[in-house]
Amino acid sequence: MTSRFLVTERRAIVGLASLYASRMLGLFMVLPVLALYADHLDGATPLLVGMALGGYGLTQAILQIPFGLLSDRIGRKAVIAGGLLLFIIGSIVAASATSITGIIIGRCLQGSGAVAGAIMALLADQTREEIRTAAMATIGLSIGVAFAIAMVVGPLIADVGGLAGVFWFTAALSACGLLILWKLVPRAPKRMPHRDVGIDRRQLRATLGQGDLLRLDFSIFALHLILTACFTALPFRLEALGFAPADHGWVYLPVMALAFVGMIPLVIVAEKYRKMKPVFVGAVAAMTLILLGFGELANDRVALLILLWGFFVVFNLLEATLPSMISKLAPAGSKGTAMGVYSTSQFFGAFLGGTLGGALSQGFGVQSVFLGTAVVGAIWLAVVWKMPAPRHLSSEIIALDEQSMGMLDTLLERFVAVTGVEDAVVVPEEQVAYLKVDRQRLDVEALARIAGNQWQRTDA
Repeated sequence: MTSRFLVTERRAIVGLASLYASRMLGLFMVLPVLALYADHLDGATPLLVGMALGGYGLTQAILQIPFGLLSDRIGRKAVIAGGLLLFIIGSIVAASATSITGIIIGRCLQGSGAVAGAIMALLADQTREEIRTAAMATIGLSIGVAFAIAMVVGPLIADVGGLAGVFWFTAALSACGLLILWKLVPRAPKRMPHRDVGIDRRQLRATLGQGDLLRLDFSIFALHLILTACFTALPFRLEALGFAPADHGWVYLPVMALAFVGMIPLVIVAEKYRKMKPVFVGAVAAMTLILLGFGELANDRVALLILLWGFFVVFNLLEATLPSMISKLAPAGSKGTAMGVYSTSQFFGAFLGGTLGGALSQGFGVQSVFLGTAVVGAIWLAVVWKMPAPRHLSSEIIALDEQSMGMLDTLLERFVAVTGVEDAVVVPEEQVAYLKVDRQRLDVEALARIAGNQWQRTDA
């Protein structure tokens, strides 16, 4: 079997990555502009603006798992199309709003189109096991690119068309997403459950009972709480130091580009040199200190830009390494369920972050937002301080041929007996085996003899 993308796989990956990125671009574009441009709306207060900023996270968190399960029943494309329509309706409601209440309703409607799980499940339906990791990585990369673009484009569009212009643009992006879905993404040959992607309700209780995974769920919750809360205050800090709102995008562009460069060596140290825990704990500590710096030291442009660079270095680092840690810690065959809980935690964090940031800003001023999030950072640091270092295990998915299916009674024992295979689950209904392996110890030849031509080594 070849590990290169087939034509249909390439179409599916490009189409779904574009769709996912356009949707996330629409959500992120509001982040750097809403606090600045909402003051003219009827009833606007810092608290309600914060709720509008994070409102999408509440409905996203509540509905993303149900939407994923629904896609198993009625079809991936139907659920994704319905979610995109909800996103378009929410964008139009927000674009037409004259009050902050209308913006909140629109943002919640945007979030109700919670199709991330359905998109990933459709991608899994469209790809073979041996290239699925690379396909998922493409989606992850598209999200990072969308975030960076949104931080630049949002202020530029808001300068021309105001806040309404941003929401009209997001509605147009989602309409393009519908065209991509129906014209570019091929029909999946069949719908199947995928334990590496989708939620398995039978695994939820066990997943929620694993302390190390819960620490990571709290970590992504805290990270997005901090991010959203900070953007109820950061735009005002930039404006106070003489950066016009129209120029904020040009501030974020070089800072984020340099932050990406600064992140890469840290990722290499964490992954290649197996220093995941010290890098992770160090990043949480650094984030806490940066937040204190925003509150106490960012009184001139240079200091603010340095702190902003450090903030995005840490944010990008954690965004890249936390999913990797989930993958390392989740038992074989449980990654999809673990990631579902993780994503739900992320969206709840965004909602509570906007609400907390708005409440602190309204009650105690902009500076209190940074000090309040620094307290969250300190709690986060205490939660992960004694977390054991994650073992550097990688995931393998092996398709089972007819011969393997005929030896199910002994297949699991044979996989576990291979040096370097630390955990294994055979799932007959999916006709796959999920393995967790230590690549430095893995006996590749022994595993290949068992898996035959159904296995191509991946870098999961």
